[in-house]
Formats: sequence, C-alpha cells, structure tokens
Amino acid sequence: MGHCTLPVGEPPVAPPPTAAFEGPQDAADAIYGSGAMAAARDAMRKAHGGVAVHKMLLDRAEARLRDGEDGYLIDGQAWFGGDIDKAWFKTELEGGFDEGVDEAEIQALWSHAIGPWFDLQTGVRYDARSGSDRAHLVLGVQGLAPYWLETEAAVFLSTKGDITARAEAEHDVRVTQTVILQPRAELNFSLQDVPELALGSGLTNVALGARLRYQVTPTFAPYVGVEYDRAFGDTGRFRTARGESRGGWNILLGVRTWF
Repeated sequence: MGHCTLPVGEPPVAPPPTAAFEGPQDAADAIYGSGAMAAARDAMRKAHGGVAVHKMLLDRAEARLRDGEDGYLIDGQAWFGGDIDKAWFKTELEGGFDEGVDEAEIQALWSHAIGPWFDLQTGVRYDARSGSDRAHLVLGVQGLAPYWLETEAAVFLSTKGDITARAEAEHDVRVTQTVILQPRAELNFSLQDVPELALGSGLTNVALGARLRYQVTPTFAPYVGVEYDRAFGDTGRFRTARGESRGGWNILLGVRTWF
C-alpha cells in the first residue's frame, strides 16, 4: 500500500539573490503611473489594518444582592481609533437601589500599542462621590496576557496627592459554544491612608468572583454569578467605623453586551 517513504532533503537555505534588490522600489509606477499606484497602496494599507475602528462594551451591568446591602454596578468601555493609537473611555457606576449613585468614575485615555498584545494608556480620571470629588492622572497597561487573560493595571495620582493602583484580570472559559464561565479578580492598593475615602495604606480590598453567562447572540449575554469582596488593614477598620461591613458575598444578576 505504499508504506515506503522517499528520502527528502532539506530545502536549501540562502539569502535572497542580489537581483531581488535591484530596480526601483515602486516598479509598478512606471507602468500604471505614480498617482494611480499611490492610491492603490493607500487602499491596501487601509485594508490591512489602517482603518479606524470603534467598539462600545458594557462588560458588567448587574444587580448585586447582599443581605441588607443590595445594589448595582455598571462597568463599560468604549474606544475609537486605529491599530496603534486609540481614544479610550471607561466608566464605572456603583450604588444602592435605595440610595442612587454612590460612586461614579470616568476615565478619558490615550491608548498606544506597545506590542501585539498590550496597550500603554495614559490620561485623566474623575471620581464623583458625595463630598469628595477628585481628579487623577492615569498611567496603565491593558491587554491580553498569556493563557488568554484579559488584564488591566493602572496607577492613579489624584489632585490631593494620593497615589492608588488597581489590577484586574478575567478569563473566558467556554463550557459550550454559548455557555461561558468567566472567573474575575480585582485588587486595589493605596500608597497612603486616605480617611475621607475610607482607604488604608497597602492592599485595600480584593474582589474575587465568577460569572456564568449564556450567549443569546454574540452581542448579548445575560449572566448569573457570585463574588466575594473583602477589605483589609486600615481600610477594613475605616469601613467598620462608618458602620459598614468589611466584606461579604454578593449574588450577581446581570447582562453583558457590546456594539
């Protein structure tokens, strides 16, 4: 049945021939004209990534159910630009059903690709809180780490001189083509105590959770999940002094969509 194999030698390895570097750089100009070829080259650049793209992602729009502290969270991003540079916007709203918006965060960033997987981001952030509004300078990175981990990390310098930082990571595990499990982790840090924001120095709080979503369409997916949030060190003591809990479990009901 032809179980024999013929010896096959390795293909020759050699540099390109000298003739390959001779002649004009844009030889087709001599035949079709430089004007027509300039337009063709511009169209090719756009077809291979030189076009402006945009996306609006509502990553988390969820009710957060906890005994005596039911609330909601809205976390979204939007960007516009090309492969290398983009204008990037982020927002996060959090509050209680009976109290309205407790915290509102808005970021306006310039995002520059520093490799095929990560962007360097810098810009400004504005926090609207009752009695403690403040702005920040932002420096961070966002991208896709090995093993398909969606990651974000940023350092914030506020107009009050406070330095804080945040790191986030999430990963989509496809149970089926339409059922997706998403573990997620978020860590927050502060370089100093900020009593008016109930923040202590060091690791301030950690949120670990998982969301199981059903992808009705590629752009619409409701989900359920659980998350455990815990404050540490002086942050926990500040919360206790305010009559708040240091942390606890949340039952999550939400939706993820983009366009």
